[in-house]
Amino acid sequence: MIYLQLFFEFAKISLVCVGGGYASMPLIQAVVVDNYHWLTLPEFIDVFTISQMTPGPIGINAATFAGMKTAGIGGAISATMGFVTPSLFLCIFLAKIIFKYGELGAIQGILNGLRPAVMALIAAACISFVLLAVWNVEEIPQNFSDTFDLKGAIILIGALIAVRMKISVIKVLIAAGAAGLILGQIW
Repeated sequence: MIYLQLFFEFAKISLVCVGGGYASMPLIQAVVVDNYHWLTLPEFIDVFTISQMTPGPIGINAATFAGMKTAGIGGAISATMGFVTPSLFLCIFLAKIIFKYGELGAIQGILNGLRPAVMALIAAACISFVLLAVWNVEEIPQNFSDTFDLKGAIILIGALIAVRMKISVIKVLIAAGAAGLILGQIW
């Protein structure tokens, strides 16, 4: 039963997820953390982090890891297949339409309208992650100074600077993990 539930929940996410893996994160979080409580928010952040570090699309990786954490290998397969199947058919359908009618103003207007919405979804996911990484909270607190985590802020700022300097993502992740380990030991 859990396998079917994972398949259908991730299939629903896949059907409405526009904008790639980052845009899917709030939707995956709503299902696995908020609705079904299969994962806690810190576990979900760990899944997201691992999904970033592994090759492949982040949404599929997150579905695989969330399914694995929820129901083992069968859960990983079910969640992954649920996430991939609708996207596969939708991509084939949309590719045919765009190749045939892509130059039409209406199609271009739709694509132009979707871009800001996708950015809003990505920004919402980023805000949730920053709140947890720097303030150790899941929602915006009344007083930010009570929950501020200076170690998290230092790592976040360092990672942002490194990314802007075009340092390899792998190197940034390794350095951030090492910084977390070192700062956790001495602080």
